[in-house]
Amino acid sequence: MSGGDDNRRAARAENMVKEDTVTMLFHNENDSGELTQWAGSLLAEATALQGTLHLPGVRDEYRSRLEQVVQVATRALNNGVESREVPLLHWVLVQASGARAEDARYGAGQLSRGSQRAPTLEDCEDGWHRVEEIVCTAEEAALAAAGFARLLDTARAKEIAHRAEDAAIAARKIVLERNRAYTFHADPGFSFGEGWYLTAAALFAGLSIQIRPGAAQEVQARSFLCAAGLEGALRPYRSRPASPKHLTHIIAAAFRADAPGAQHTLRSAFLGDESPAASLRSWIDGKVGGRPEQKVLLWVRTGDHDARRNTCFIELRKLSELVVNAGLIPIFFGDAVPADLVPPGAVNLALCWKEPLFQGPDMRRAQLHLFEELRCRHGLVGQIGVTTAGMDGPALMGLPTLYLTRERNVRLGKWVGAVPGYQEVVREPGYFEIIRTTLQQWQQ
Repeated sequence: MSGGDDNRRAARAENMVKEDTVTMLFHNENDSGELTQWAGSLLAEATALQGTLHLPGVRDEYRSRLEQVVQVATRALNNGVESREVPLLHWVLVQASGARAEDARYGAGQLSRGSQRAPTLEDCEDGWHRVEEIVCTAEEAALAAAGFARLLDTARAKEIAHRAEDAAIAARKIVLERNRAYTFHADPGFSFGEGWYLTAAALFAGLSIQIRPGAAQEVQARSFLCAAGLEGALRPYRSRPASPKHLTHIIAAAFRADAPGAQHTLRSAFLGDESPAASLRSWIDGKVGGRPEQKVLLWVRTGDHDARRNTCFIELRKLSELVVNAGLIPIFFGDAVPADLVPPGAVNLALCWKEPLFQGPDMRRAQLHLFEELRCRHGLVGQIGVTTAGMDGPALMGLPTLYLTRERNVRLGKWVGAVPGYQEVVREPGYFEIIRTTLQQWQQ
């Protein structure tokens, strides 16, 4: 038998003696140590809750009990208890501090996930500030556990302190690994128009952007962002990105602060300095040329995601009639539209975005140049559609926009009164009259 084995057995025996001594002190406590007994009772109550922490309200009660344990035990030590009570209080405190560190790590993880999904950037930052406070609690508790473990010098105390340290390190890692980047979705299955939001918000607020490697339109997305001056904003792709819910709020704030300046910034970034390609102008002339009348875009949406927002074709027919009766030409754009719904003289550009001209590396800028050319050279005066993000690119560049919704849109409603010409129409009795009046204003 080796001497090392003898030493380890001797150390274990010594630890058992120390721990048994602490336990016996607790059970033999007399009336003179009421605070010590109270601290022990509170710790027992907290420990009893550990199996039900998933139930509503239990974790809050657990945290409260642990805080009380620390307060009472610390008070007892500061009151100058009998020397034989000191090890017992140290044992209570190492357990409570270790439990607090592990609980704080759990709390930091939960709150961090909720903070990333917060509806506004301000709420997100406020949530992460509270995560930082919780992480500091974990670190303070782990430091306290380590101190009491050194005083006790037992294996069990050291084990608790080690777990507390691991918990504190894991909690700090949550903050250090926070993903501040927003995902620019480059897969056809995601909203194409969300890219306008992220690009605009990044230009206004200096946001970081990530693109999933291998996405179907990764090259096109990266090309557009670089052309918009955001190459320095690109970051490696990671999980748990920031929430896109923040973006419309950021844009609204920029326009409310300086609408002309915000619009100038976006037009410069979205359109660039170069003129539209000759091939694009030729394509537009072939589709729209020879019709000098003013025109209105009618957006068509028939997607699978949130289908209740899709275009109602009965409503679209009525909108088309209103446009024609106002002396304007409707241009159908977006998803497929039934042929019998397109009136004589109208322009049908539905599904044009699938053509090679709008699928190349510059697909996003090509689409924006399309809208700009229609506005500058072919009499486009406005656009109408359901709440589809695709129409918000030209809206942010200054094209008067009227979007239809079943109820007030919390997210996009922030733009009303901030982005020039951006109007929300709730489908309430008389809403067609609002549209009729708006069309008359556009025509004038």
